[in-house]
Amino acid sequence: MRRPILAANWKMYKTTAEATAFAAELLALLKERGGGQCEIVVCPPFTALAVLRDALAGSPVELGGQNLYPQKEGAYTGEISGSMLREAGASYAIIGHSERRQYFGESDAFLNEKVKAALSEGLKPILCVGETLAQRRGGEMASVCQGQLAGALAGLDPSICDTLVIAYEPVWAIGTGESAQAADAQETAGLLRQWLREAYGATAADQVRIQYGGSAKPENIAGYLAMPDIDGALIGGAGLKAASYWAMIQAAG
Repeated sequence: MRRPILAANWKMYKTTAEATAFAAELLALLKERGGGQCEIVVCPPFTALAVLRDALAGSPVELGGQNLYPQKEGAYTGEISGSMLREAGASYAIIGHSERRQYFGESDAFLNEKVKAALSEGLKPILCVGETLAQRRGGEMASVCQGQLAGALAGLDPSICDTLVIAYEPVWAIGTGESAQAADAQETAGLLRQWLREAYGATAADQVRIQYGGSAKPENIAGYLAMPDIDGALIGGAGLKAASYWAMIQAAG
């Protein structure tokens, strides 16, 4: 049985002081009211990783980076490597978020390099895929999402399924307050798992956890988690407040 995973993507929010306050509040909630059985991952800005590593030491909360550059080191001003993420306390790395694709022009081939780099540094990739509203209305959801998966995982063998997490994030639902219906999210998650079965075999594919992302919040998380191919969520705004994040953790059981 796949263990649910709830990852909070803070994007470009929170100073180190704000991150420390969040950690204290979340730890208090987990201590007083429990944390359920799901895996808890917080993905802060790079500047807050080491601070949270220390603040959350000994707790069940894991850390992830929001991005990484595929080279180990070099003249890449403003970038960060997988080994730097690991040193700062991360065990996960978000790769291919739609905002990276949209604002920074990241291609599937470049994301493939990032996935390989993350794996080589012992980081677990959270690979994001998702269609725009125009693509969905045009009947392209399946081809777009499966195509992004194929491009980002090109050349990788079934062993990746031991650590891979996929986040289905319909672009039209990210930061808009609109969310996909649970049945629609399940349809896409099922198509993604089917691609994995065809590429890697049923046993490997059934290990991969698939998250839903896109205006996921305490009010709708239970519906997504009830779907057979959805194993958690990549959370935006609701993950910025300890109370709402904890409520979603509780809903995951």
